[in-house]
Amino acid sequence: MKKVLIANRGEIALRIMKTCHEMGVETVAIYSDADQQLPFVNYATVAHRIGEAPVLKSYLQMDKILEIAEMEHVDAIHPGYGFLSENAAFAKAVAERSMVFVGPSPSLISLMGDKVKARQTMIEAGVPVVPGSNESIRTIEEACTLALEYGYPVMLKASGGGGGIGMICCNSEEELQKAFHATKTRAKTYFGNEEVFIEKFIPNARHIEVQIFGDHHGNVVHLFERDCSIQRRNQKVIEETPSPFLSNETREKICHAAKKAAEYVNYTNAGTIEFIVDEEENFYFLEMNTRLQVEHAITEMITNIDLVKWQILVARGEKLPLSQDDILSSGHSIEFRVYAEDPVKFFPSPGKIEVYTFPDNDPNVRVDNGYEKGTIVTPFYDPMIAKIIVNGDSRQETIQSAKEYLNQIVIKGIKTNIPLFQRIINEESFLKGEYTTKYLN
Repeated sequence: MKKVLIANRGEIALRIMKTCHEMGVETVAIYSDADQQLPFVNYATVAHRIGEAPVLKSYLQMDKILEIAEMEHVDAIHPGYGFLSENAAFAKAVAERSMVFVGPSPSLISLMGDKVKARQTMIEAGVPVVPGSNESIRTIEEACTLALEYGYPVMLKASGGGGGIGMICCNSEEELQKAFHATKTRAKTYFGNEEVFIEKFIPNARHIEVQIFGDHHGNVVHLFERDCSIQRRNQKVIEETPSPFLSNETREKICHAAKKAAEYVNYTNAGTIEFIVDEEENFYFLEMNTRLQVEHAITEMITNIDLVKWQILVARGEKLPLSQDDILSSGHSIEFRVYAEDPVKFFPSPGKIEVYTFPDNDPNVRVDNGYEKGTIVTPFYDPMIAKIIVNGDSRQETIQSAKEYLNQIVIKGIKTNIPLFQRIINEESFLKGEYTTKYLN
């Protein structure tokens, strides 16, 4: 594998390229008109314009991406996360052109991308799932009947959904009736699949996920858990590992369940099993993400493992470098997703970055950047501009380092959510690790 095309943009494209270059692998970047000045474009071995700014005219242009890949004679395509990373048709098209898709098989992506089928599969695997419908719901009458059976509140979800899109909490039959058809329409628009299902809403829950990895030789491992409970609009804002909430006993059980799930579907490459955990530490399967996660960096910090390197090694057909017993966790790590947005109302804040200063004098801090001074944050994509990953020997030490580092960052020209981080890490509920998914509400 000598040349890889990265079918993505921003910080994750640059992150993948850095590991590729360290491994002696050439990289091909694709960029939209809105992104031509971003750092990842210049860092790549070669870069190609993919189209206009809107995603449907650029980063979702499968045929054009494949055309560039063939023209550049690449060996593989790395999808990053978002965009086409969990698109089974794209993964299949890559394989049909004798290139390697850096991820699991198209059939597995398809299976786990359908949330109803994924639930059914996990039940077969013996992994606990949230009480809910194991078939798609076609009528509002059926939805109301099931909601009464489970008891309100319930979560109405798009079967093909992801990233917090296509899901809504309904506290009454009236709310469910209002949301049902709107959710189906939204699901059809975003995912090309209008099917929906219902799950029992778990109050005061934690969102815990487990990093898993598999190779083509039957080896599967987990790389411990991440707590992703601090969210806004069902999208993550701060993640940390290990979770300050889980007991060691539950941590062992949830990691075992994730590994069991991955083994059952013969998983290959990087993936994540997401769970919802209630107040008594009962945990339930939510979904499997068949790709690298935004928050993979905190797992890299505590395990000292380059997950992108592992992805490439597995895609080459090599065995996992370590067995389960050899994978150790040390210290604590917290990731802050820096968004170009109003820190109170969460509205996007596009514009030109006039000042962009992230100090590089702290060995305990890693910054995965997608932008730099003088570049423009446009309204066409997710507003995340960087990730701040802070590491320490203990949670207390990590939080203290984060406080000191966040106070040194200077960004002008756009608003960011850094003031929100500064509030959170000084609040008692966060310091005690007692937050839930309702925290920002």
